[in-house]
Amino acid sequence: MDYPELARLVNTDPVVQILLEAPILMRLGYVGLDGHPRSIPVAYVWNGRAFVFASPTTAYKVRAIAAHPQVSFTVDTMAAEPRAKVAAALGAPVADYTPLMMLVRGTASIEVVQGLPQVHIDASRRMIGEHNVPEWERSKREHTSEMALVTIVPTHVTVCDFITRFPPPAEVNAPAHGASPDPAVR
Repeated sequence: MDYPELARLVNTDPVVQILLEAPILMRLGYVGLDGHPRSIPVAYVWNGRAFVFASPTTAYKVRAIAAHPQVSFTVDTMAAEPRAKVAAALGAPVADYTPLMMLVRGTASIEVVQGLPQVHIDASRRMIGEHNVPEWERSKREHTSEMALVTIVPTHVTVCDFITRFPPPAEVNAPAHGASPDPAVR
């Protein structure tokens, strides 16, 4: 898929929309400064064009992503409420033992902004609950002089609901990871 198709998928797919609205952290994968893989949970938003999160400018992940901007992440759940919403949207039951997931690869860019960015407030709102936002925001503003906005433009998106879409076979993903598509060569 090219970028306009990826953006259209994220902006319109009912499974993706349910995942984006749920209080689910992105599980961000990136390459550390030592060349080893890392992953970390991150609160994020989709702004209609890219996935965005804010982080302290001194965070290790910010320096590592600046050095290695190719990242990946998952947004996934087995929670009952999102699964019920997906079942209603798709008109089919979702088995209790299968996750809903969005798998994304993309290129990240970083911009340092002054103060507490609205993106950070919006991303955190889903996680901490609306009733906790005023006090959290007041405290956060007192201690935040600048933050790094990390914007991830997707280059690949896979959605798996295990009703209409299943994970692609290994031979589809293997070349993306530098492995041989031939199962005999592993």
